[in-house]
Amino acid sequence: MQKIAICGKGGCGKSVTTRLLADGLRSRGYRVLVVDADESNTGLSRMLGFDHAPKPLLDFFGGKEKVESELSALISAGASEASIQLLKNGISTKNIPLEYLFESDGIRLVEVGKILMSLEGCGCPMGIVSRSFLNMLQLDRDEVALVDLEAGVEHFGRGVETGVDCVLVIVDPSIDSVQLADRISDMADQIQIADVWVVLNKIPSKNIADRLISRLTECGVKVIGTIPLDEEIFESCLDGRPIKGRVASQNVDEILNFLFP
Repeated sequence: MQKIAICGKGGCGKSVTTRLLADGLRSRGYRVLVVDADESNTGLSRMLGFDHAPKPLLDFFGGKEKVESELSALISAGASEASIQLLKNGISTKNIPLEYLFESDGIRLVEVGKILMSLEGCGCPMGIVSRSFLNMLQLDRDEVALVDLEAGVEHFGRGVETGVDCVLVIVDPSIDSVQLADRISDMADQIQIADVWVVLNKIPSKNIADRLISRLTECGVKVIGTIPLDEEIFESCLDGRPIKGRVASQNVDEILNFLFP
């Protein structure tokens, strides 16, 4: 598994889980690329230890107006939005200019783009950039890309997941989160992604974990790991510090052992 999409409902802990997985992969000797494809949440770069985010890939592709213009022209010419690719050739991390790719402590970060102003318009160009970048991203054997997606399922509508190898759904203790995992599993099946798994997050007790696993099993979705409530993570998020989570990190090995046996 080289390109792993991480999704779920808002507040379930996608970005925190991305950070924990990145740390675990790095400790196993992998070179980790984190792709921030969440148009709204601006906290991932801080969680990873960066003072600020890199320039967005949207600018690398020419900027929002240029991408919108290209999309409009191609659609007017009869192309479907789902078929449009902004890159004609493959791209590797070696081809990405340094202002678009930051590295800290063995973890690299690229950011697709953010919605920062009122009346800015839809995030469709960012979705197209995400899909094009992931479809054309070429990784070496020791590289793994973790893609932190926006909350919900709009990224499936834009076809972002067509460029990944598997989908991890982060599920917190709520029925909304369970139902969304079931919906994501169905949508992944529609684009022929067979590998969709769940990671439980913010779990306060074994009893809650067992109840969630039972419900998800009824939905036909496999749980591959559980991350407990971790006070250190909450304090890090509250203070705006890089995520550590020593207690939660101990459970990440279970997830990585499944993904990288």
